[in-house]
Amino acid sequence: MRALIRAGPSKTLTLDTNHPEPTSNNFPNSYIVKVKATALTREELIWPEPLESAIPIPGYDLTCIVTAVPQSTGPKVFKVGDEVYGLTNPHKQGNARDFAEVDERDLALKPRNLTWEEAAAVPLSALSAYQGLFIHGGLSIVGDGSNESKRVLVTAASGGVGIWAVQLAHQAGVHVTGTCGPSNIDFVKSLGADTVLDYRKTDLLTWVEEEPEQRSFDVVIDCIGGQTLADAWKCLKKDGRMISVAEPADLKKPANGIAEGVQSVWFIVEANHGQLSRITNMIEGGKCKAQVDQVFELEEWEAAFVQLESGHTKGKVVLKL
Repeated sequence: MRALIRAGPSKTLTLDTNHPEPTSNNFPNSYIVKVKATALTREELIWPEPLESAIPIPGYDLTCIVTAVPQSTGPKVFKVGDEVYGLTNPHKQGNARDFAEVDERDLALKPRNLTWEEAAAVPLSALSAYQGLFIHGGLSIVGDGSNESKRVLVTAASGGVGIWAVQLAHQAGVHVTGTCGPSNIDFVKSLGADTVLDYRKTDLLTWVEEEPEQRSFDVVIDCIGGQTLADAWKCLKKDGRMISVAEPADLKKPANGIAEGVQSVWFIVEANHGQLSRITNMIEGGKCKAQVDQVFELEEWEAAFVQLESGHTKGKVVLKL
């Protein structure tokens, strides 16, 4: 089969057109799947976890068709022929290959109203936003009015995680403010953001300090890091939550100017069948949508990574198999 591998001492990317296929005998507790698409994540080539594999393969989001079920005894959630999608463990090989082996807990049924490429853009980003908001951010996922007075800031709101943080916070009944470039303002508004700031024209901290009682936030989902993260610390209310997906928030914590009781969380997103199934339901119900920046054939992987690392994507970069 074809596989995008990281070969040699420098782990240089190479397209291997004669890579061995996984078999159910080698992975008795995993499904074997035919990969249809995989989404790439910015800076994933410098993550330490994938390098634990003897032959690393990138791409941890995937959409696929089940071709073989686990040999282990007991009931199986999926059957041969099911169209599924998911997020696989970065400690294992990724999915930029024709066939892969995937744990049952990493998968959910693919949204019926999305293409293979659109669905591949969902799992890692949507689960990161879901866990940031509802597991670590203390918000209620149910739009029952309990979040009505809450305010959430999402930086880089047109990026992979930002898109989902805006949509999920909006669905939960939160007042959402997003930051983005001028070309994406209308797009971020269409996702459900109540206020959208053009970061090129509006300094976030200055904007909040103009009316701190009305503009400070209960939760920040920072997808940028650096100075933006440092400023965002000062934009939180008393007992607010700083959730950073770009870098550990404490690395950019200012020495002063932070409200009392503000806490930070740095977490690594985890695959979760139940959470991804709930996200699927929202997509099929028309409450959330996926966003693909650009689709490349597997053989165009070099151009895909150039686009990915440009820092100006709207949604995810996807490899089509």
